[in-house]
Amino acid sequence: MDLLEREAVLQDLTGHLRAASVGPGRLALVRGEAGIGKTSVVNRLARLADPRIRILVGACDPLTAPRPLGPLTDLAPRLGQPVRTALTGALDGTCRPDEVFDSLLADLNSYPSLLVVEDVHWADETTMDLLRYLARRLPSVPALVVATYRDDEIGRTHTVTALLGTLAGYPWVYRHDLTPLSRRAVARLARGHTVDAERLHHVSAGNPFIVTAILNSPEEPIPATVREAVAGRLAGLSAAAREVVDVLAVLGRRAPLPLLADLLPASETALDDAVACGIVRTDGQATEFRHELTRLAVLESVPAACRLRVHRQVLAAMRSGPVAPGDLALLADHAEGAGDPTAVLEYAPDAAAHAAASGAHREAADQYAHALRYADPLPLDRRASLLEGHAQACGLSGRPAEGIASRRTAVELRRTLGDRLREGDDLRLLSCWLWPFGQTDEAGRTGLEAVRVLEALGPSRELARAYLNLCQLACYRHEEARLTTAYAQKAIALGERFGDAGAVVQARFHAAAADMLSNGSGWEECEQAMSGAMAQNLPEDAGFLALVMCWFAALRRDAARTTAAVNRAEAYCLDHDLPSYLLCTRAWGSWGLLGRGLWAQAADTAQGVLGHPGPPPVARALALTVLGLVRARQGKARAWPLLEQAADSVDPGCLLDTGLGWEARVEAAWLGGDLDRVRTEAQRGLDALAGRDHPWLSGPLACWIRRAGETPRRVPAAGPYALELAGDWAGAAEQWDRLGCAYQAALVRLSGDAPALHQALAAFEALGARPVVARTRAVMRARGVRPVRRGPRAATLANPYRLTVREMDVLKLLHEGMSDAEIAARLYITRKTAGHHVGAVLAKLGVHSRQEAARKLHDPKR
Repeated sequence: MDLLEREAVLQDLTGHLRAASVGPGRLALVRGEAGIGKTSVVNRLARLADPRIRILVGACDPLTAPRPLGPLTDLAPRLGQPVRTALTGALDGTCRPDEVFDSLLADLNSYPSLLVVEDVHWADETTMDLLRYLARRLPSVPALVVATYRDDEIGRTHTVTALLGTLAGYPWVYRHDLTPLSRRAVARLARGHTVDAERLHHVSAGNPFIVTAILNSPEEPIPATVREAVAGRLAGLSAAAREVVDVLAVLGRRAPLPLLADLLPASETALDDAVACGIVRTDGQATEFRHELTRLAVLESVPAACRLRVHRQVLAAMRSGPVAPGDLALLADHAEGAGDPTAVLEYAPDAAAHAAASGAHREAADQYAHALRYADPLPLDRRASLLEGHAQACGLSGRPAEGIASRRTAVELRRTLGDRLREGDDLRLLSCWLWPFGQTDEAGRTGLEAVRVLEALGPSRELARAYLNLCQLACYRHEEARLTTAYAQKAIALGERFGDAGAVVQARFHAAAADMLSNGSGWEECEQAMSGAMAQNLPEDAGFLALVMCWFAALRRDAARTTAAVNRAEAYCLDHDLPSYLLCTRAWGSWGLLGRGLWAQAADTAQGVLGHPGPPPVARALALTVLGLVRARQGKARAWPLLEQAADSVDPGCLLDTGLGWEARVEAAWLGGDLDRVRTEAQRGLDALAGRDHPWLSGPLACWIRRAGETPRRVPAAGPYALELAGDWAGAAEQWDRLGCAYQAALVRLSGDAPALHQALAAFEALGARPVVARTRAVMRARGVRPVRRGPRAATLANPYRLTVREMDVLKLLHEGMSDAEIAARLYITRKTAGHHVGAVLAKLGVHSRQEAARKLHDPKR
């Protein structure tokens, strides 16, 4: 597993090692819970050490009777004969332990060393004495001693606690805490795996051991390695402590201590034992499992009768007093565990509403689902309300298929009840989610039906939102800007009348967006509208608009704006728990990376979207398109199956609305040399765009027809496309350069003079675009332009992958986990240049991710 978020600790430790190797020596204490990565860190430290430094690694073992001086026995073969002789004597009783200590100190004084003692919490008394002895004398030897221990398993009376007290006054002793991984790091590790990264972080609490176990066995609810580790920890507990742990597992992740005392009187000592084993922790007010997956592993082994009894006891105890909003979810869970449907329906809907109001949409969806399992006997209007809440929560939490199914049922129930207002609103919301689900035709029909139903009832807030939906659909389908504006004006008028700030800000945004997409003006107005939604604390509206800005920036091929929009939208969606919007944001982000020439990063990001268990179909189609186009541009096989999967993920209207999928198919045909297909696909796209007003969609299709040797009909074309169609290749290339699109600029230069062809060839070679490199050379030969051949340097020839010296520098920095910006700062180059170098390294190594490239540095057989 990649060592993420350990850079600071490793940097500190390598600094200690450099300083200690020339004296005076130092002691570094590396601490953290079980599975946090202490061993991985010290192993990486050993690999990073100067070859002249001797590496000595020993470990303590969890034995009933610990081995005397066990760590020293492990590393004895690497020590001098005097130490080995003294150690043998100490173990058979013929010499005192202090003779071993003296000989080890003398040995360390003779050679710069890294001495690692792992798992000190399991050490015997003599090893503890050895550490005390060495710590006091380290300033006289050229050595770094690293001791690791689990700080979740040491209590007030533990021998490590006593050792720490001894070391407290030594200024050459340094302490380093390894903390759990962040959500971002867990999401990065989850890329390429079909797991929900957010849930992965929740159940693992960022513990690397648990994260890795789940990724290695995603089909297992509880991986065997986790189950066995938990069982091993519980094996040493007393019966009373095990009972406490079992009850806590039933109670949930966090349980108030008074409630535990009510269920298990006189449980204080048993709870202390459970805390000491490291499986639970307490802050004096409540106790909880360190990791949700650990709790689930314990719960799995609790007998069903015990679970039922505890659930009923807890439910009765919690219902006997006032119920706080934060307790609703627990009450609903215990009601279900107690087999009490009435109590589930009493608490689950309120728990769901409270979670939704707090922005916890996943929790809201789960609680609505709990209630719906018991909702059949309820009146139709209550069932419909539960379905509507479930649909909304599912849509916002990355479960659109479930949400659409619930919304359809809610529409039918409202129609049966004759509730036309709620029926119309449900139709509008169904239409809103059908578009990102890839069903654009049905989205349009349903949106019009919603307006017909609501217009018959007169002005209302619901009608304002229905007009807004038609405004959005008209904008996304690139219909005439005046149609979008007409719907926007109706939405604004009703939104202001009924106090719906979200409808007003979204309508203004989409009116400006339609203008911006058709004639180029309006970007600033879009930015202002989105900022207004954020300022007015409208998280769902603001998150949605932030996502749409990513799409529109990508459609306009503006690399800088796309990058900024994606970074902003991703941060906002993470902060406000909007996973559906987040996945779409990342899909558009992958397209932005592709436009910037960062093909490997684009493929990695797209794979991360596809690795999620439930990406919206639009996000899935975009990610598949990016992967297919990367393969096509690199000349790799199986590009077309990915593009076909993208087309099958959504209906044709959605593929055309997004634009990118259609253009990718045309480019893939051109790269494959199938000019007939280029002309056919591009002409079909232009025919489908007839009557629509989007020069950023029709322009590229016309240009591809021109590149295939035919003259396209006149169509709206934006910026660089218009210049290329007019024959101004130099102006078009300059615009592409300003937009940050090196590949597009190089394509245009294929129509240019000899210097332009040389420039295009260099760009294609840097990007690893093998098919276009061959095509460019053919064009140069046909025009009598001799390519400039620069033989590779000797160092490049000697490298097995033909990496240049600078590319090797970049590879080494990739191994350190650096980003493009960090690489640029280290090598004093621009971030864009760093990105090009990274892309070249990945292409030459034949890998798809930065992590794979980093592993090649020390393991070329990979």
